[in-house]
Amino acid sequence: MTTPHILVVGGGAGGLELATRLGNKLGRKHKARVTLIDRNPTHIWKPLLHEVATGTLDVDIDQVTYRAHAKAHGFEFQLGTMTGLDRAAREVVLAPIHDENGDLVLEARRLKYDYLVLAIGSISNHFNTPGVQEHCIFLDSPSQANRFHRRLLEAYLKLNSPLHPKENLNIAIVGAGATGVELAAELHHAAAELNSYGFDDVKRDRLKISVIEAGPRILPALPERIAAAAHKELLKLGVDVRVNTKVTAATEDGLSLGEEQLHAELMVWAAGIKAPDFLKELDGLETNRINQLMVLPTLQSTIDSQIYVIGDCAGCPLPGNKWVPPRAQSAHQMASHVARNLLAVLAGKAQTPYIYKDHGSLISLSRFGTVGSLMGNLVGGAMMIEGRIARMAYISLYRMHQMALHGWWRTLMISVIGKINKIIRPRLKLH
Repeated sequence: MTTPHILVVGGGAGGLELATRLGNKLGRKHKARVTLIDRNPTHIWKPLLHEVATGTLDVDIDQVTYRAHAKAHGFEFQLGTMTGLDRAAREVVLAPIHDENGDLVLEARRLKYDYLVLAIGSISNHFNTPGVQEHCIFLDSPSQANRFHRRLLEAYLKLNSPLHPKENLNIAIVGAGATGVELAAELHHAAAELNSYGFDDVKRDRLKISVIEAGPRILPALPERIAAAAHKELLKLGVDVRVNTKVTAATEDGLSLGEEQLHAELMVWAAGIKAPDFLKELDGLETNRINQLMVLPTLQSTIDSQIYVIGDCAGCPLPGNKWVPPRAQSAHQMASHVARNLLAVLAGKAQTPYIYKDHGSLISLSRFGTVGSLMGNLVGGAMMIEGRIARMAYISLYRMHQMALHGWWRTLMISVIGKINKIIRPRLKLH
């Protein structure tokens, strides 16, 4: 009997946790071959990308190297970008890999599977708004976050250029979801830190941040009380929060808000998400309006029982015409559930349906505060927390992700090393 091959595409929060668990349970015992595919060589927890963008988190310290992690946990890693699927042959198609000069490094490949798990994640949805792709920065990947960080440092240098001095640094953030709101607060924190590293003229009152939201309030996916508390904190920081405001175009100089022009040196687009466009034509698999792959309660594709889908790219319906939200906690839960279902399938047992559990929502406003609710599925979001308790709860979410990858002992060591690094390393990434 041949050993079954489980292929996981996407090494985000859900995909990497799933590959780690299956590697520990099956790969190490040679009960199955487990392979993870990702287009990047390293992993960083996506909710931390706004901290990478501002430099308050050094990605070189917190990232996980896929190959080293795979060796330690009994699975294989393949660097590559999925571009197609052949369900009849049970093969995933990977694009060729080129170096920075355009020279071919690795030809296009096809990898066979017995069971396929798609954990490809999501990208920003620019809704075909003119100029957005050309002039706005997205925060969908570490490379994009690093690009924003470089441009931010360059903008601070230009602020006091002897030839063309500027009065203020104007940054516009489109979208007042969790990413947009947390980025606005983190930018103020970064400005304060820069003062201690030679940027003496970078005062908070010279940093002009605008957050633009098309809907009637910020954080539309979260309870209104959390949104109101976060809105109040942003106003305290001097952030210009605009709701019921639609961006009609982006130019090199700023954003068009109908008849008004909002000048900005840096523009970030964080308004809505969608699954990657190529999923719409993935060998007949069913998708919804934002390209998510539709799944059964077992998280199997509605078209192919050998294919599972987890995380942001999964279209998982909930009662009341709702969907499982694209959050890290959803990806974590789905990864755990698919691991159990795959173990059941290999053991000849019945699979169980996935039930989403809302454990609440937390929004970090950097060192200026944290607000949120705990146990949302138990108390209807009524247990609101803020301050130090909320901050501890927010940090614990990341620790849970680390524990799923490394176990409690290594996570404890990582936490200790992190505290030491805060003492001996700069508080801000300056390059």
